[in-house]
Amino acid sequence: MDNQPETSTAPRWLPAAEVLLTFLVFLVHGAWPVPEVNETHYLSKARHYWDPSWCASDFFCTTADAHQVFYWTFGWLSQLMSLPAMAWTGRVITYVLLALGWQSLSRRIVSFPLASVLSAGLLVVFNYRLHMAGEWIVGGVEAKGFAYALVFLGLAALVADRWNAALALFGAASAFHVLVGGWSVVAAGIGWLVLPGNRPRLASLLPGLVIGFCLALPGLIPAVLLTRGVDPDVVSLSNVIYVFERLPHHLVPGRFPLLFMLRFVALFIAWAIVSRWLPHTLPLARLRAFVIGSLAIAGVGAFVGWIPWYDEPLAAGLLRYYWFRTSDAMLPVGAALLVASAITHLAPLRPNASQPLAFCAAALIAWHLGDLLVQRKFDPRPLAASKLDNFAEYLEVCDWASKNLPAEAVVLTPRLDQTFRWYTSRGEVVNRKDIPQDAASIVQWHQRVEDVHRMPGWGEQERWFSSLALRDPQDLVRLGQKYGAKYLLTSASPPLPFELVSPANPSYAIYLLPESLPETRSTIDPTQIER
Repeated sequence: MDNQPETSTAPRWLPAAEVLLTFLVFLVHGAWPVPEVNETHYLSKARHYWDPSWCASDFFCTTADAHQVFYWTFGWLSQLMSLPAMAWTGRVITYVLLALGWQSLSRRIVSFPLASVLSAGLLVVFNYRLHMAGEWIVGGVEAKGFAYALVFLGLAALVADRWNAALALFGAASAFHVLVGGWSVVAAGIGWLVLPGNRPRLASLLPGLVIGFCLALPGLIPAVLLTRGVDPDVVSLSNVIYVFERLPHHLVPGRFPLLFMLRFVALFIAWAIVSRWLPHTLPLARLRAFVIGSLAIAGVGAFVGWIPWYDEPLAAGLLRYYWFRTSDAMLPVGAALLVASAITHLAPLRPNASQPLAFCAAALIAWHLGDLLVQRKFDPRPLAASKLDNFAEYLEVCDWASKNLPAEAVVLTPRLDQTFRWYTSRGEVVNRKDIPQDAASIVQWHQRVEDVHRMPGWGEQERWFSSLALRDPQDLVRLGQKYGAKYLLTSASPPLPFELVSPANPSYAIYLLPESLPETRSTIDPTQIER
């Protein structure tokens, strides 16, 4: 087992060219129109963090801040530019950092020229197409993009046998996103245990652990404070809401689509077979150990996933820590670098096998990126607005609201609309996407969603009004008074007995909610109820 991959003489400009080309791969992969799914969430919070007067009456923006390092280091840009410009600026910065981290990691595994570009393309293909629990690395700008860039740099240090530097970088990643960095430390620890030899003594890792812990504190302390002083029953309820009602597709293995699990298992089997066949350098062996660590974490999560049958609150308290996040990211990392290693290993031995494999890998990347470009051409809506019909008409009514509603206005908005605040800079009562992070606010968020959008009288079944225009007008007045909302954004049909303040629009309407309304009786059409 060699200590380093075989080096080659290469032009001095090659590393910079590899970083640039890797950046372009990430850019094409992630260049969805703004806002991306999580950008409305993170960037709204970041802007409010730096300017509390912005959306000062918005429920979500005024809840506790869980990612203060991200807000502090990046959110100040909101004082210089619009949210869309901030999103594109953040994406470029994130992709550059990811490209730097990836090139640093890849060249320690495979020294062949441009191998880092090929492996970067395979990374986005495997991560986007073969994940199990919805974790992604390259996408919209948010805290975990910066964290993954530091994880890549940490992995580069780890495979080069600089464990203390790796642990310090994982700690820095934890400052931006405590779970991304924290699970990386655990995966590294498991990897240290499974390495057959050539590993540092545990005592020698103490400096890296101490420095990493200190660097992680700015991310760890706000996370701990999210439940400080909160009644344990409220914390338990918030965990159940967070895990089983809002995010089971990320957290509960029993809720993962079968196809997602099968494709992830297929990637694991392929990685295991190639990993066993390919002669390992020590850097590749260390990377393999780290990937095994990430899979071990997922294995524990799968075991925890059985607990809901016996104790749902206990399971929620454990499952909320995203046990499948690291494997979703690191198995694609390991597989991408392993394919690149296999190609370079075969090149001098069996060029007739190496060249077709390289061609297939490049063709797969080209197909993936081309498919994304076609998707964006035929559906140019931002991913955050993908659940909205008649998007152009929605933008028209939002443009009117941004220019005419009072800055302090609070609006009742559709349940699946997460972009109203983004386009209007006006506060919302609640939407399904923007769940807070602190326990007390999670419970309040759930109460608001249930109160505003759930169809009454359906027992435990989750059935929702497909439009607030289908609610009894008296209920809408009550909700407006209860949550301080003077305006209602909803579908234009059926019309409501309120003052229409927005211009005529075939799809959307903004109403002024009155102080009171005479008692009325209405009937609900069950066909208009959303499951």
